[in-house]
Amino acid sequence: MLQNYIAYLKFIDEKLQKFFERQKPYIRCQKGCGMCCQNAQFPYSKIEMDYLMIGAWQLDLEKKRIVAENVNKIRKQKAEFKGENFKYDCPFLIDNVCSVYEYRGIICRTFGLMTQGNDGRIKVPFCCFKGYNYANVMEDGGNKISAEKFKASGFKEEPVAFNISYEFLTDPDFEHGFKFEFGEKKPLIDWFLDEEGEKLNEQPKNNFQIP
Repeated sequence: MLQNYIAYLKFIDEKLQKFFERQKPYIRCQKGCGMCCQNAQFPYSKIEMDYLMIGAWQLDLEKKRIVAENVNKIRKQKAEFKGENFKYDCPFLIDNVCSVYEYRGIICRTFGLMTQGNDGRIKVPFCCFKGYNYANVMEDGGNKISAEKFKASGFKEEPVAFNISYEFLTDPDFEHGFKFEFGEKKPLIDWFLDEEGEKLNEQPKNNFQIP
């Protein structure tokens, strides 16, 4: 089933590559930014997590140690958190670079583009408000594309939103089409906790365990 999931990833990656190329004038993503890996919840399905951990197992000992420290730090932060929307930095982010990039989850692959959700709402990546993606055509202090800025830019390709929300890309239709199951979905950090939230989840199938 994991091979079928890999085939699915290849399919969406090819689509996303075309989308990013179309929106190239508005994309400022570059290695070392890491903004998309910070202060979020990172939804992950079971099969995404299984695949991620294959990449994690291949890390060298030093990087595994750093990931372990990051996970334990986030666990403590979550235990002390009193609100309802706990956010954190991805534990696999090392020196502002994803240490498991080829094995990253779906939400990570789509970040940077404008998206249109199942409810029809259009969302710009939050880095836009930090001066990055789409900021060059966004209304000052707003969340709408400025027709004036677009015309002044001289860009031929219009800024558009794509139907690539996490909800859509993990729809059962993809499971049926590629013959695999996403399984349970929850925030990335929760996959490292047992049912009581007291210890890290072991991954015996790939022998990657964090002490």
